[in-house]
Amino acid sequence: MKHGLLLLILAALPAVAQPAPLCSPEWAQWVEQQVNTGDGQGHGPDTGSEEWQSVVEFRLGIRGDAGVPERNTQAWCEYIDGLVRQGPSFSCENVRPGSIEALICNDPGLAARDRQLAGVYRQALARAASEQPPMLRAEQRGWIKGRNECWKSEDKQACVREQYELRTAELQARYRLVPERGPFRFTCNGNPANEVVVTFFDTEPATLIAEYGDRVSLMYAQPAASGSRYEGRNESFWEHQGEATIQWGYQAPEMRCVRVD
Repeated sequence: MKHGLLLLILAALPAVAQPAPLCSPEWAQWVEQQVNTGDGQGHGPDTGSEEWQSVVEFRLGIRGDAGVPERNTQAWCEYIDGLVRQGPSFSCENVRPGSIEALICNDPGLAARDRQLAGVYRQALARAASEQPPMLRAEQRGWIKGRNECWKSEDKQACVREQYELRTAELQARYRLVPERGPFRFTCNGNPANEVVVTFFDTEPATLIAEYGDRVSLMYAQPAASGSRYEGRNESFWEHQGEATIQWGYQAPEMRCVRVD
């Protein structure tokens, strides 16, 4: 068992204004102040625990990356410390105080999300080079405007974080930048011609792309008591034990569908 790294007894520690020695409880508390692993309702992993380290990696957009050192090591602390001190993909020199850009510049977790999305966007641009008409650049400008609307939100940080998570997952799925499963075919309402084709993507949050005739929908995973549930703009997909309930369109009737191997 490793000792002296990321101790768990931190509840009584005061807020740390400046980074302490790497891997110390004070350093872990400082990282927590920068990254914020809680859910905004007072719940979250114990600071310094392995679960906390996993959430830190997720907040920084690096969980699952091959280059991340093993947790509970000095190398992990050094790696995280370097990321926390980095800024976003854009220059922070002339950002307007109080703007969403300023919020991102001052939040290492959001800055990491911005860097991650910038990398995914570059990959998507390469895949979209032959698209006609070219839409991705205009879409990204529109997304930035939408992200900046988070100034209206009560929890601006949570709003911006969600915008980054959803946009990153969207681009990874649309441009096939992550592992995928499928396509799987579902026959609906007992009619073989009434078919929905579904492909699942290992994004975070998980996503799927469903095709129904000439229509396509990107859907995001949602909490479900059983099975797997996804929702798009006006579509939903809920699968349980090989059967799926699919709704396609606003207030459209649900279709009962069976997976065809």
